[in-house]
Amino acid sequence: MKLVNIHIQKLLLLFLLIGVHTAQAQVWTLQQCIDTAQVHNKNLQMSRNNVAIGEQREKEAKANLIPKVTANTDYKYFTNLPYQLMPLSTFNPTAPEGQFKEAQFGVPHNINANLQLSMPLYSPQVYGAIQTTKIASELTDLQYQRTEEQIYFEISNLYYNGQILHHQLTFIDSNLINAELLLKNMQLLNEQLLAKGTDVSKVKLQVSQLTTQKENISSKYEQVLNALKFAMGISIEQNLQIEANIQYQNTNEYTPSSTLDIRIIKTQNRLLSSELNTLNKSRYLPSLNLIGMYGTTGFGYNGQPTSFLDFYPIGFAGIQISYPLFNGTVTQRKINQKRIEFQNNELQFSLLTEQNNMQVENAKLQRKIAQQTAETTTKQIQLAETIYEQTVLQQKQGTANLTDVLLADNALREAQQTYLSAVIDYLKADLELKKLTGNISKKN
Repeated sequence: MKLVNIHIQKLLLLFLLIGVHTAQAQVWTLQQCIDTAQVHNKNLQMSRNNVAIGEQREKEAKANLIPKVTANTDYKYFTNLPYQLMPLSTFNPTAPEGQFKEAQFGVPHNINANLQLSMPLYSPQVYGAIQTTKIASELTDLQYQRTEEQIYFEISNLYYNGQILHHQLTFIDSNLINAELLLKNMQLLNEQLLAKGTDVSKVKLQVSQLTTQKENISSKYEQVLNALKFAMGISIEQNLQIEANIQYQNTNEYTPSSTLDIRIIKTQNRLLSSELNTLNKSRYLPSLNLIGMYGTTGFGYNGQPTSFLDFYPIGFAGIQISYPLFNGTVTQRKINQKRIEFQNNELQFSLLTEQNNMQVENAKLQRKIAQQTAETTTKQIQLAETIYEQTVLQQKQGTANLTDVLLADNALREAQQTYLSAVIDYLKADLELKKLTGNISKKN
């Protein structure tokens, strides 16, 4: 039985190791990272909440057309009953005109309870608010889409940076292997008194520099992955690996469409127009409301000779109309403000359109140059590798010195770095072009 338990423990350990290896081997594509961010990114969650708030505000504005019913009740105890002046002729017909006598009316206890109804039949403010909140809801939805674009742009940038750093590490590993082989060769030649000690030190320095560079790049790679996890909205502790192979097309052409920034400006223009229209209507058009009330009024007395508390019904229905005559030019000042905001909005639209056209042309030029550079440096890397291998071989044969080898190695590393820079420039320019042409959220 003990032997069986040991085998079971070994099997469990084996399955655990296989599971860990499988988890570590999982590779996330760019689209998977973006899809994960759609669910877990907190900025997107807040933007979705803002869209929901906009929908509720639109419903709130429409709810102002629904009849409003309020219940009111009050109790008053008069320590001093209200006075009223009565002509003396009321009590004495022979009294002269212009003389009055004060008199107190009512009873000490007064109770009122009623239901009041009000419903707008026509109100320029209410109908204007409904139209304005509808446009504001569209604006909030566009702002949510812009947040989506920003997340897409940020995650794509981080993903591309991670891929470049991964390739940079691959190049460094290759260069480090070459440098270590060269170091062994130089140490062997030094032992045979065929190379100087300073030559060995130079190669050791190169190995040390490459090792330090690898540590720095590895640290930057981990930082980029952590930033990518944060943008995706997942835990920093979660294992994440990205695709090492950089895939990019050299002939991406995007159909220009209205960008979200321009669509937002246009919607803001509609919003300002709606607010300005509402202010103009509220300035000249009356408001018409249906009003009504039904309730009871109670009068009570607790003195001598008889105490009582009597209730009497009260009710009415009617129409109330209100027309603004003069409000101290407040509405006119608001109209002037909206007109200036409207002018700024039109200027911003013109500025943004011109800026977008300029940025599109610049992005196309940058992408074209980066593409050409990447193609050229690919050939340069192959040539630099060939030169390095030949120089190392010549150095072994004694027809080339260490300086020649180091120069060939530097040329190779420079070509590698130029290639990586060109690729990242191409990817970023292509991403920027997708954003500027309104295609960033479209799958190509």
